[in-house]
Amino acid sequence: MNQFVLDERLARDSGLLVHLGLCELRLINDSRWPWLVLVPKRPGISEVFDLTPLDQAVLTFEQNTVAAALKTVTGATKINIAAIGNVVRQLHVHVIARVEGDPNWPGPVWGHGTAIPYGEDARRQLQQKLLEALHS
Repeated sequence: MNQFVLDERLARDSGLLVHLGLCELRLINDSRWPWLVLVPKRPGISEVFDLTPLDQAVLTFEQNTVAAALKTVTGATKINIAAIGNVVRQLHVHVIARVEGDPNWPGPVWGHGTAIPYGEDARRQLQQKLLEALHS
């Protein structure tokens, strides 16, 4: 049986926040946007339809729960959710908080400028707020 292994690019560009029932919840290390990624802990999966029907339902639940928590914590104008995977084929779902006037608003976050890593305190503070919102 294959074991779940996180894609090296996701591992390099993000940090683990918490293990949910199905997914790892990760924070992209770019402080310009509160940008989370859900990665289902299932080996060899590249598309949502590759998941079992139960896992599809759990992914939808976790995605909605994380999106609501992120909106609460950030006061975002809009939450963007996408599972693109043209470069990283491992199934992962981006959940990004956007506010009017943020870098590249209203354009996409992908490929815009250079990432600005979180400072340790800012990352820890966002992580704490997200975990509190997820558990409330």
